[in-house]
Amino acid sequence: MSADVERAVLAALDDDLIVEELRELVRIPSVDGTPEENVAQEWVAGRLRGLGMTVDHWQLDLAEVTADPAFPGMEVPRTDAWGCVGTLGDGVPGLIFNGHVDVVPPGDLAQWPDGDPYSARISDGIMWGRGTCDMKAGIAAFLGAVRAVVASGIELRKPLAVHTVVGEEDGGLGTFATLRRGHGGAACVIAEPTAGTVIPANAGSLTFRLEISGLASHGSTRTRGVSAIEKFELVHAALRDLEAERNRAPHPLLEHLDLAYPLSIGTVHSGDWASTVPDLLVAEGRYGVRLGEPVEDALAALEQAVAAACEKDDWLRDHPVKVTWPGGVFASGLLPEGDPLLDDALRAVVDAGAGAPEVRGGPYGSDLRQYTAAGVPTLQYGPGDVRYAHASDEHVALAEVLHCARVYALLAVRRCA
Repeated sequence: MSADVERAVLAALDDDLIVEELRELVRIPSVDGTPEENVAQEWVAGRLRGLGMTVDHWQLDLAEVTADPAFPGMEVPRTDAWGCVGTLGDGVPGLIFNGHVDVVPPGDLAQWPDGDPYSARISDGIMWGRGTCDMKAGIAAFLGAVRAVVASGIELRKPLAVHTVVGEEDGGLGTFATLRRGHGGAACVIAEPTAGTVIPANAGSLTFRLEISGLASHGSTRTRGVSAIEKFELVHAALRDLEAERNRAPHPLLEHLDLAYPLSIGTVHSGDWASTVPDLLVAEGRYGVRLGEPVEDALAALEQAVAAACEKDDWLRDHPVKVTWPGGVFASGLLPEGDPLLDDALRAVVDAGAGAPEVRGGPYGSDLRQYTAAGVPTLQYGPGDVRYAHASDEHVALAEVLHCARVYALLAVRRCA
């Protein structure tokens, strides 16, 4: 009987509609912090209602949510944000599909092949555009899977849920608010791009800011001043040493990476006149949190490395570098060892027609850490390759999208029906 049910659900998948819905969603330019984030949420809510799901589509109380001591942070201003949850059945869901509708800015439009990052152009089985890979393809795939479950007419023993969220890219606002509202489940699959692998763990990431003081003087008498840029070179060298130390023994799930916990400087601003020795440098960067490492310990490690560098320099000893932590807080996350969700996902991938996938950890932060922290076993599996996320050549193979829809349909049946 279970095989018959699975065949019926797979037969009910509408590939053309999955592709068309992906095009519609990509054409909504839902950049973080723009009103289009909420337009995308409204679009999803309408699709979920059309499937007969019970839909909770609510306006977030941003003042209340951001005041929560556990709030993971937000890097762009918002005056309005919406949550969206759809549920088939009553009670605690046996499975959640999660996806974020927000996308990062497109950057220089001239870098895009057709000058339009939201065209959703299709060529040779590939869809191009901002959000195709990260991660609207995954949303279209799990919407297609839920539609197939409904169309097949099977009866669910456990509820099936869909969580779509905003603000994942800049901290995790949407998932934080969704969990805070009481939406949970027995397990969760996040449809982030995984390039055919199953990802049960994510390293975390933090954004840091360094403010380095110098002493201004005319450039012709530079020895009277102290260049903040030269002092930054000392601190930057200490940070490279810290990165090397933190990557000496990565978690086994991250051993495949050349750098499991990267530390990089993203912006450097200093000086206001070419012939003046700069008296201030402000640098911001991204800092990896090790698997299983408390965020507080990661913060302390960087602060201590900077402080130690300052102690070695006469100027910095008296004018220590100021370290602050703006932006989102991405802790690490890990599926509990032995949780059956991993084997269920591996089997579904194979049964949907692919080879046995590798199991690896991801070096980036995601909402996986929020679900696991809330006691919801979670992993990631979705169409696309993260190498093309945030890039001007962002794209996804439609065959991957349709394969993932089959994986999600099988997981929905096996977990809920």
